[in-house]
Amino acid sequence: MVRVPASEFQKNFGEWHERIYQGPVEITRYGRPTAYLVSAEMFQQLWERFRVSLPVEALGIDEIDAVLKSEVATDEPYDLDDLPNG
Repeated sequence: MVRVPASEFQKNFGEWHERIYQGPVEITRYGRPTAYLVSAEMFQQLWERFRVSLPVEALGIDEIDAVLKSEVATDEPYDLDDLPNG
């Protein structure tokens, strides 16, 4: 991913706007990422895949039942103790 300081981005917006068709542009301020510029097509793809999280309390009995009955489709062994804390 290409990185550009905000000051450079501001001075040459047209150039950076064209670069988004090659991939996302990370805009930094004081060396830290502050924003990303992506093409409209990429944004739409990301937005369509966006998942909304809900608190457990918002789930109905049918959703809770489906979660409890679900299985992970994998050939790899897994253990809940492998999950990081927090």
